[in-house]
Amino acid sequence: MKKTRKLRSQKVGLAPGALVHVGERRTEQPDIALFEYDAASLRETRFDSIDASRGHARGPGMLWLNVHGLHEPEVMAEIGRRFNLHPLVLEDILNTDQRPKVDDYVDYLYIVVRFFEYDTATGSIGSDQVSIVLGADFVLTFQERPTGTFDPLRERLRADKGQIRKLGADYLAYSLLDTVIDRYFTVLEQLTERTEALEDKLLLQATPALLKEIHEIKREAMVMRRAVWPLREVINSLTRADQRFFKPETQPYLRDIYDHTVHVIESLESVRDLIAGMLDIYLSNISNRVNLEVRILTVITTLFMPAALIAGIFGMNFRHMPLITDSEGFLIALGMMAAIASVMVTVFWRRRWLG
Repeated sequence: MKKTRKLRSQKVGLAPGALVHVGERRTEQPDIALFEYDAASLRETRFDSIDASRGHARGPGMLWLNVHGLHEPEVMAEIGRRFNLHPLVLEDILNTDQRPKVDDYVDYLYIVVRFFEYDTATGSIGSDQVSIVLGADFVLTFQERPTGTFDPLRERLRADKGQIRKLGADYLAYSLLDTVIDRYFTVLEQLTERTEALEDKLLLQATPALLKEIHEIKREAMVMRRAVWPLREVINSLTRADQRFFKPETQPYLRDIYDHTVHVIESLESVRDLIAGMLDIYLSNISNRVNLEVRILTVITTLFMPAALIAGIFGMNFRHMPLITDSEGFLIALGMMAAIASVMVTVFWRRRWLG
């Protein structure tokens, strides 16, 4: 399906909180999945449309609502009405180029993170915005398209593995953040392997194609860095916030993913340093190649200088000159040229000036 990109310029002049999708339309219709659970039970419901959800009665326990597809503002408006979300939250959810952040709206937290995935077929890195709304007993997540990022989390809910069904909505929000950050390590591993393989090729031969690939990796690392740096501040603010949303027993888990975020940042810095070193190697190789070519041209020019000098001397229009009347003068002149050139080649070869 062809992607349709909507830009921020379409929102110029609109009132704050206007529901306009800014991003790429990647689904034909929104997919709405609802998980209602407690320690003893789990109910999973899927809705083909927002109209199908209007007759649904909420059960007891925790609620996780996940939405794939943000191109229909009426769906967001209905969800906002159901959960009493601020219009600015709905606007930010539909604007899919937000930087990672956390906003406190008294009754709930609005968290924005970015999910990254590595495409092994093209060797490129893609990203999507993940919006999370954390309330006292509910979690809402919004993405432009299905990525499978949270499938392991859904399986843990269905199989009742670990503590996820026994703890509250704050633990579910932590698990979502932890899943996103864990994917960073997968992308970093692929990016590091690609960078190291490129470095090995660069040491053999520097080509314009390698330079293009270096710049592609550099750009991808910069995109990840711009997403991870503010994410560190988001996690840090969650660990320092009051206990309205994250209970004391969940705080150690938040500190753990904060450490993971710092690790990701340090790994990205290492990749950036490696890329900077590769650019230096490329420029050094190009400089050495140019110097070698200039040296070869200089040697060739120097070899022909004695011959040009001899030819210039014997080309003077004087009546009396040595070898002018000699029948073998031409051969003698050629021999002198060849002898001098041979001596010079020998000297250049011994000094390793010939390559």
